[in-house]
Amino acid sequence: MHGEYKVPGGKLVVVDFEVEGGRISDFRLSGDFFLEPDEALLDIDAAVNGLSPNSTIEEIATAIRQGLPKEVHLLGFTPESVGVAIRRAVTGAAHWRDYDWQILHEPPVAPVLNAALDEVLTTAVGEGLRGPTLRIWEWNAPAVFIGSFQSVRNEVDEEQAAARGAQIVRRISGGGSMYMEPQACITYALYVPGELVRGMSFADSYAFLDEWVLEALKTLGIDAVYKPLNDITSPHGKIGGAAQKRLGSGAVLHHVTMAYDMDPEAMTEVLRIGREKLSDKGTQSAQKRVDPLRSQTGLAREEIIERMVEVFKRRHGGTDGEVTEGEWDAAERLVEKKFLTEAWIRRVP
Repeated sequence: MHGEYKVPGGKLVVVDFEVEGGRISDFRLSGDFFLEPDEALLDIDAAVNGLSPNSTIEEIATAIRQGLPKEVHLLGFTPESVGVAIRRAVTGAAHWRDYDWQILHEPPVAPVLNAALDEVLTTAVGEGLRGPTLRIWEWNAPAVFIGSFQSVRNEVDEEQAAARGAQIVRRISGGGSMYMEPQACITYALYVPGELVRGMSFADSYAFLDEWVLEALKTLGIDAVYKPLNDITSPHGKIGGAAQKRLGSGAVLHHVTMAYDMDPEAMTEVLRIGREKLSDKGTQSAQKRVDPLRSQTGLAREEIIERMVEVFKRRHGGTDGEVTEGEWDAAERLVEKKFLTEAWIRRVP
């Protein structure tokens, strides 16, 4: 069996092994990581040999730690990353380049239609009706997006939202609420088969699916890093956050919103939780909490998106595509039957 795992922000971990009599044998670890002393590589191999191939990532990591000498330095990888590579080998996880990616960047649509499209396109990937896809959102009106499990009453000042013409949209993924104005954010969604993140914990899959955008931001001069569980940040403050939803079909929706030129005062007026958190800090602190990409790059929003797509294609491949007529129709039906209904919007009052 053969497995690989690129540690987000770190090095490549490669494992090769046999399974005999229900146990791992002839285990060999390799990669472009750093390890001192050299002999520790053999200690890791010995610690893994004899384990069950069905061991959890935590069980594998514990065995490795117990097998290593006290004075050892692992740079660019961890015992857990070895466990991830083993689990990916056992479960037959796929790699980015195993797929023909499509990249979608359609004209602006209603915010609620973007939420519906996320569900439609993720479902289509799970059912094999389309290949894995990256989509850049564009929307034509302000909106308050709330997580699947959030309370409207607790999160949103509906009077302020209405005054700004902002529609409340409940998405299918968890996570927090966001006040989003056109051109103020950069939002993208990945629709991927479950095989791409098979063997990973939820936390690992977040960083794994966003590593390409961290590279894109770094090429723009931003020292971007991933802060577990789901934040993209820099020394100047938070840039954005991710959310996921795994459908019964096996496909994964992973979407991220990053601040480009957000109005922190409007955000704290519309979002109750944001107001509570920032009530004693003032607008200046709010600006630091969600640091806009515009101030860090000096670039137009379109230029940042162009660089993101360029880096994605270079790393993972991909061709420009479009939402099909059938997918648009399905999304519009879903808007009417689900996303615009009070039953969905206020399913957690």
